Amino acid sequence: MASNPYNVGIIGYGSAAKVFHIPLIEVTPELSLYAIVQRHPTPENDASKAYSGIKSYRATEEMVKDDSVDIVAITTTPASHFELAKLALENGKHVLVEKPFVPTSREADELIALAKKHDKLLTVYQNRRFDTDFLTLQSLLQTHTLGRIVEFESHFDRYKPTLANSKPWKTLPQPGGGAIYDLGAHLIDQIVQLFGLPQKITGFLGSQRAENTGGYDDSCTVLMHYADGMMATVKVAVISPEARQLRFWVRGSGGSYKKYHEDPQEAHLTSGMRPGDAGFGIEPQDHSVQPTADTTYKAIYTQLAAAVAGKGDVAVKAEEAREVIRLIELAKRSSEEGRTVDV
Repeated sequence: MASNPYNVGIIGYGSAAKVFHIPLIEVTPELSLYAIVQRHPTPENDASKAYSGIKSYRATEEMVKDDSVDIVAITTTPASHFELAKLALENGKHVLVEKPFVPTSREADELIALAKKHDKLLTVYQNRRFDTDFLTLQSLLQTHTLGRIVEFESHFDRYKPTLANSKPWKTLPQPGGGAIYDLGAHLIDQIVQLFGLPQKITGFLGSQRAENTGGYDDSCTVLMHYADGMMATVKVAVISPEARQLRFWVRGSGGSYKKYHEDPQEAHLTSGMRPGDAGFGIEPQDHSVQPTADTTYKAIYTQLAAAVAGKGDVAVKAEEAREVIRLIELAKRSSEEGRTVDV
């Protein structure tokens, strides 16, 4: 029987769990942080000490056997997502997977079928659907303020000319790795939410850094061609020495929308702020956004709890996340073959 509030067990205790998941679970009244799987705690990094009231597990196989766990949140590296989600679903748990969903659309299809077989919810943490600038842009398009859209640019550009040592797994070629899975998945998901699937796709994956001995794709450009002639461009760059980084540039027959700077929620969560705190998720007035203080990343967990209770749907359907992975696969094939491919 499901608990009330619903008990959440987290797999992994890295930055994703600490910054994006645990803080949001803690401010969602319908949920309770119940357990954490941490395989190799250290004296300086021990979930059982940081959260003394939780159950601490060393193996996922043990946690998913705990009947008190209602929801499993997977926050580990992308290459592990499929096997962990499969294990949780087979043991009767609702599952939330950190993005990217899984490395391949075939794996996504298998998990979707497994969730249906066991009558469990399966969702993906595409939190950028709740960025204030994206919600602002979504409103502008719904009201046709910009007219007929002819060109849409979405950027995650940064200036990081050297590889970071803090997350070495992110800089090694592996299933579900590279800039297109890491940040590109967010941008592609947003565009599909606004315009649906494109007709064709062209991908350019590679490295902008001078030193990249591992062959990791640290940057990407993806062109999404739509049947009405609209072109959506996704760009992720690590060599962008700009004082203000461009986030969106949308041009339409009735106007344009240009937005600089990233949504502040990640920075706010990293600093220790939480949804509900004064100023959380609010950008400066000169950032060209409409304030949406009541709609933050917390919405993913709020809607998940409601869906478990049978009172609505999850914020991100697994089938939608599957389409993002399929588009990433097509963009990779386009880059490898040097041609535009049909969707």
